[in-house]
Amino acid sequence: VQLQASGGGLVQAGGSLRLSCAASGGTFSIYVFGWFRQAPGKEREFVATISRNGVSAYADSVEGRFTVSRDNANNIVQLQGNSLQPDDTAVYYCAAKANPYSLARSARAYDNWGRGTQVTVSS
Repeated sequence: VQLQASGGGLVQAGGSLRLSCAASGGTFSIYVFGWFRQAPGKEREFVATISRNGVSAYADSVEGRFTVSRDNANNIVQLQGNSLQPDDTAVYYCAAKANPYSLARSARAYDNWGRGTQVTVSS
């Protein structure tokens, strides 16, 4: 499956952004999707994941502010970020895995990655 993330940009602290990840070339409904981010000088970190049937999990740092969702009819996964803070500044990546079907917080579990989209939050 090929993944393409979009929707990044510049936003002021306290604002919101919605990132989208369009998938093609695979059977969308069988994949577990994850969102990760990487800030300059830091390692890639887990943000959120969503299962085939819509169960989700979040990093503690975004719990209550970010929401991940999937649209199986249109092959899109979205990440809604609210109350954004400068620490949320990073390149955001979407990823997919087919097996196993369980949620995963480790980047090593995912074997399909899209190009990232930059999110910059100004103070």
